[in-house]
Amino acid sequence: MKQVDGGVCAAKGYTAAGVYCGIRKNKSKKDLALIYSEVKAACACVYTQNLVQGAPIAVTKANVADGYASAIICNSGNANTCNANGVEIATQMCDLLGQALKIPAADIVVASTGVIGKTLDIEPIASGIAPLIAALGDDSNAAAEAILTTDLMKKEIAFSFTLGGKTCHIGGIAKGSGMIQPNMATMLGFITSDANISPAMLQQALSADTLDSFNMVSVDGDTSTNDMVTILANGMAGNAEITSTGADYEAFCAALSAVTQYLSRTIAADGEGATKLIICKLTGAADKAAAVKLSKSVINSPLVKCAMFGADANWGRVLCALGYAGVPTDVSKVGVSFSSLAGSLTVCQNGMGVDFSEAHAKTVLSEKEITIDITLGDGEASATAYGCDLTYDYVKINGDYRT
Repeated sequence: MKQVDGGVCAAKGYTAAGVYCGIRKNKSKKDLALIYSEVKAACACVYTQNLVQGAPIAVTKANVADGYASAIICNSGNANTCNANGVEIATQMCDLLGQALKIPAADIVVASTGVIGKTLDIEPIASGIAPLIAALGDDSNAAAEAILTTDLMKKEIAFSFTLGGKTCHIGGIAKGSGMIQPNMATMLGFITSDANISPAMLQQALSADTLDSFNMVSVDGDTSTNDMVTILANGMAGNAEITSTGADYEAFCAALSAVTQYLSRTIAADGEGATKLIICKLTGAADKAAAVKLSKSVINSPLVKCAMFGADANWGRVLCALGYAGVPTDVSKVGVSFSSLAGSLTVCQNGMGVDFSEAHAKTVLSEKEITIDITLGDGEASATAYGCDLTYDYVKINGDYRT
């Protein structure tokens, strides 16, 4: 596997574009994105489990029920959620794009992100379709920019890999900065590949992957109404179709994981107001479910997040978060350490504190990426969760997000 340029355009047969069409007030920010495959592709999606869901999710679920799609359209600046005509608008987005691309509207994935409960006008989107298609090219930067909301950075990555002697590619873009605590994924993510894989196996791969990637990210404990991850695989690499598990399926899953793990880390690092990426690596849990719940409890703890912001080695907050996670664990066997590029320090062994240098702790925790290593004595299961610190700016951003 090798990292390559191109994002969602790295794979054969894909082009992408992003334009400003008039949804957002800020004309300097693109607000309409398109990803297009020149041939119909196998398609798989995972969605938010929030009971309040954006209209685009309902339309996309219906469109990809047959396991195939040719294009993805996404607007930012408006979530098209809790609107009386939301489904109508999302359907019109597909109809307009389908007519312009001369493909069935049912072959289109539609997504929206932004403010909830604000009516979405179809006119800017209708007028933006032609410029959007005209801008299609082999660079995914504009599309990656057009899906952002409060994000401070674009999130895109791509890799090449081999299946049955054929060179394949996989790439992705994502957005996500706030309202991120998954019961599915955490944001909007769009992934493309030229590998040949059946829709059923593609769905199996994506559903399994999100459990250890996007589902392990939390910025603020809030699950969005519009979370969606979509993957297209158009088969243009020419490998034999993957229709069952085996070596080729495992190789595809490894490449998919490389994309989703990178995007997950980038989303966590770009959390609203964040200054640090926080990684919780937990080992020794009784089972996988326990490891996931415990590691996410630590990442979600406001007090742990604040301590990391202040470079304060307040390890008692880590044990506190483990204790209220609702998972039985032998506290007398818990160990905690902090590490970064500046070094590492052990702060707790056998459930009790150990002496450490506060000056060294400050140095370690002042880096941009901090790892909290937790060892339990309950079993062999492990999990890694991704989060960020909690800063003054998070409150500022969300205090006037709508206005």
